[in-house]
Amino acid sequence: MTLVTTAIVPILLLLAAGALLRQRVLTDPGFWRGLEWMSYRVFTPALFVLSIADTDLTVVPLGPLLLSLAAPILAVTCILIALRRPLRATGPQLTSVVQGAIRINTYIGLIFASTLHGQGGVAVFALASTIVVPLVNVISVSMLTAYGDKARNPKRKSAWREFLENPLIQGCAVGLALNFADLPLPEFLKATAEMLAAPALACGTLIAGAALHFTFRKRDTIDVGLATVLKLVILPLSTVAIAIPLGVTGASLASTVLICAVPTAPSAYVLASRMGGDTRLMASITAIQTILAMVTLPGVLMLTEHLARQG
Repeated sequence: MTLVTTAIVPILLLLAAGALLRQRVLTDPGFWRGLEWMSYRVFTPALFVLSIADTDLTVVPLGPLLLSLAAPILAVTCILIALRRPLRATGPQLTSVVQGAIRINTYIGLIFASTLHGQGGVAVFALASTIVVPLVNVISVSMLTAYGDKARNPKRKSAWREFLENPLIQGCAVGLALNFADLPLPEFLKATAEMLAAPALACGTLIAGAALHFTFRKRDTIDVGLATVLKLVILPLSTVAIAIPLGVTGASLASTVLICAVPTAPSAYVLASRMGGDTRLMASITAIQTILAMVTLPGVLMLTEHLARQG
């Protein structure tokens, strides 16, 4: 009940508020692009820096964390590539299904991590992001390069440059440097970072709500259904199956499962638009997953807790 009242209900209200504001009040797309830029490049990196810098990371099993996250994501990607012919999916359709099955909505995951385990949960989630974010971006860019609509496929940055310039990775790197060096931030800098980090969760969820679009064709039932089952059920349960035998427990286990169980990111639509993916399908997958995740996430977390006790 606590998870419902402190995480799920607020997320649903903020998603609805974002959708309503986008449709009725703040209708200028430029406003939402600006807010997304601030959230992605300022607010969330500040949250990552503070959370990681102040948390004891010696209790986080980095090796098992890496294997538990990378192996299921790579396996799901290979399964979808193998299913392309049986499903008779076009190249752009395949890229959107893959993005829908592996990309993560960082903001929703952060709210759950914070609710469940406070700052420690946020820190582990941020560390897990340093594994998942570059991995899914490399996969997504590679898929769009190979299967995207070439007529809408402009020149792109290299994968390494995308990795190095990712603000979430940069925030994690700064937090890790401060943590390992045991250097506390001066009070004025810490207070500034706290003020910048405060809007991260609320703004990110409003942005996700503003990006929701429901447009379907008959064919979408297969594509949306496949991406959703893989993302919200198969991927997190596969992570559980690997993480628990490797000894991952507590906040580390919860955050590892969370990052695989959250819906796909609204930014997947932007990447699909820039690199020749199926943008209409991508928007539909994102919308359905965001709503359904409010039901599947608590279920996956409860099952994870039960299996951890049994183990």
